[in-house]
Amino acid sequence: MGFKKVLLGGGWIFCVAIVNINCHARNLDSPEDSILYEFIPDVTYEVIESRLSILENEVPLNFTPKVKGFIDYFTIRNRDYTRRAAENAYFYFPIFEKYLKKHNLPEELKYLSIIESGLNPRAISRAGAAGLWQFVPSTGRMFKLHQDWYIDERLDPYEATEAACIYLKELYTYFDDWELALAAYNSGPGRVRTAIRRSGYKKKFWEIYRYLPRETRSYVPQYVAILYALNHAEEHNMFIEEPNFQVSYDTVHVSQYFHIPTLADQLNVCMDDFVKLNPQIMRDALPEGVKDFALKVPVETRERIITERLFLYDTAGKVGKKELEYQSRNSVGSTFGRDRIVHRVRSGDVLGKIAMQYRVRVSDIRKWNRLSGNLIRVGQRLNIWVLPNYHKGLTAQPIAKTVQPHSVNLNGKKVHYVQQGDTLWDISRLYEGLTIDKIKQLNNLKNSSIKPGQPLVIGEAD
Repeated sequence: MGFKKVLLGGGWIFCVAIVNINCHARNLDSPEDSILYEFIPDVTYEVIESRLSILENEVPLNFTPKVKGFIDYFTIRNRDYTRRAAENAYFYFPIFEKYLKKHNLPEELKYLSIIESGLNPRAISRAGAAGLWQFVPSTGRMFKLHQDWYIDERLDPYEATEAACIYLKELYTYFDDWELALAAYNSGPGRVRTAIRRSGYKKKFWEIYRYLPRETRSYVPQYVAILYALNHAEEHNMFIEEPNFQVSYDTVHVSQYFHIPTLADQLNVCMDDFVKLNPQIMRDALPEGVKDFALKVPVETRERIITERLFLYDTAGKVGKKELEYQSRNSVGSTFGRDRIVHRVRSGDVLGKIAMQYRVRVSDIRKWNRLSGNLIRVGQRLNIWVLPNYHKGLTAQPIAKTVQPHSVNLNGKKVHYVQQGDTLWDISRLYEGLTIDKIKQLNNLKNSSIKPGQPLVIGEAD
């Protein structure tokens, strides 16, 4: 395969020479026709600018040489990526549009997920961000997206899209500018605030551009470019051949260990349909102890599942259970059946010594604390997950297994006691209707500084 330029009608047209192309695509009758299919028009700067001005709605679509470079990337250099995104948009865009409308957000924000994940619900980055909207673990937990060895709701198109809409709405409310809100979605609001301060308190993306992280400088231009590319794919001779349509589904509720490939086999249904409908299920099974999990099933199977429920649930409840539990207990970084404690690094500590002390593996400590190497520093706090029969050493301080909303009634007030690692943002997310400003007002706080054990009034007692 190679590119060559052909002069046609006074303008340049790129042509990709392709061998053995499927000539039935788009009703092509001969190899000659297939070559014409891959002509890539060299659209002028002025034409693209005009097209973007028509597409622009609530989110600005500023056209710059940087944006033009990414448009060339999506329409010339990586056309396959753009085609795949356009095919998958048939499946995911209706979901995005539903939640964007629910939260009164601009519909064009649906294109943002393409930059995040390429519309791959199981995409996982090197930094641990996952799903269509690429939530890192901490942000996912902030928006109540459950994560464990079996289930990761960051991969759930519905739950993650709702969380992304809430987050985008909060960012826009704070910055009052969609380009800055998008930049903050990528790098975090703190980095955008820093860029604003370093720029002399300018308030537009292109005014603070040079002060943003390198990845964020490209993020907004990529968003504009992919929005253009999908809306004008045909003008660039990119045609959708295999649209990825949604699978019609219904739900059944499961409250037991459940091996999904066994169910698919019993129903004679393609397992890929279950995976497509339930990408958040990481191991093709639901764990023991799950409560009323809403399992999406192809709509034509629901009646049979209800009719043969006892047999199907019993069969799916036996296969692979011991093997998966063994894998869960022994996988690197597993927390299955373990209690979390915190170890404060002392002078002379190394990961090997700490691992021996708590009877865990060095690789586990790295995974639990997202360490890329063996470097640790004095005073650093390390999360260690130990087996229940471990006798905790003097340096280990127990902390809660998971962060849960916990409050008590005191003198007619509802009070939250600050836990290790809590911030006002975290606490405001734990209680419905609570905001950072309300916490400050109720407790006469002049800043956001809080400390473990501190009681905070969060409202009137129930």
